[in-house]
Amino acid sequence: MDSLTQAALGAAVGGAVLGRRLGRKAVLIGAVLGTLPDLDVVIDYGDAVANITEHRGFSHSLFVLSGLATLLALVAARFAPARDISFRRWWAFFGLCLVTHPLLDALTTYGTQLWWPLDMRPTAWPIVFIIDPLYSLPLLVGIGVALAGGNGRRGPTWGLALSTTYLVFAMGAKTYVEQRLEPVLAGHGLEEAPRLVQPTPFNTLLWRVTVVDGDRHHETLVGLLDGDTRPELETYSRGAELEPVALASRRGARLDWFAGPFLRYEVLELGGRETLVATDLRLGFPGFHPFGFTLAIRDGDEWQPLDTPEPLPAPTRSNRDAIGRLGARILSPEPALCTSDFVASHWIVSTPSQC
Repeated sequence: MDSLTQAALGAAVGGAVLGRRLGRKAVLIGAVLGTLPDLDVVIDYGDAVANITEHRGFSHSLFVLSGLATLLALVAARFAPARDISFRRWWAFFGLCLVTHPLLDALTTYGTQLWWPLDMRPTAWPIVFIIDPLYSLPLLVGIGVALAGGNGRRGPTWGLALSTTYLVFAMGAKTYVEQRLEPVLAGHGLEEAPRLVQPTPFNTLLWRVTVVDGDRHHETLVGLLDGDTRPELETYSRGAELEPVALASRRGARLDWFAGPFLRYEVLELGGRETLVATDLRLGFPGFHPFGFTLAIRDGDEWQPLDTPEPLPAPTRSNRDAIGRLGARILSPEPALCTSDFVASHWIVSTPSQC
């Protein structure tokens, strides 16, 4: 989630645990602890691929944060002026303020490396977008009440309760969408295909579905307000014939570890050289994927891996029209978003009839 939301979550948790004893201080300390794991963004791991795949690594590990919470609790129990607060209470305060950060990140598309240093893919079960006002606002209002009134517990506790209720709603919404999706995938023989079901930006009423099927990937949108309208798949080429070239490079293999099958490969003319590019299909939607990386250049008949992969510039076209159509799509299955309108024709395999 965004840094403001993480700070608000830490502040609300801090107020709920020690707000009665520490007042505003619990909220302020909780806000600092809530943002602490994201300080790893200042670390340069050497190249664009490393920076995006190493982020949410050691600083988001439940092992590391639990150890840090224990250390902070020992120091607080020994030196803090509030001597009547037990070590267990201090540990709950520091531990919950810290570990709720990666646990919330695990509910977004990219997830987080909860079990670092174990070599496991990031844990992700996306039910909220990385910025969702309906989740953040109750937390912000709650801590605002605490800071204004001096009662460090009541406002944050209510804010935390409301934001958690919203997460429960999001879980139910995702389950509903997955149930709507099952007969559609079964009709295309895609029951076992890798899939990603995630909310579209800033809401949990409209969900984007990406399904990988070998050299193709399928996209559809499923809304809670769609009624009986059956989801239809748009199909795109994934460039999977280039995947062995990508996986032969160290950074290409790292991207595969990070994104799994949700990568598209293509050859672009960049700087006068044929360049292999991998695009992460998970964030954005067709035509507006913000994360693409150069992996290799063609030298005669051979591909030479790049020592320092570079990110592609974000799409320069305006997405204002797409966002407007997305908002209209939340309220009704008509008009369809028709993401193929924004994609180069050589990637499109098939589109729904209403496009």
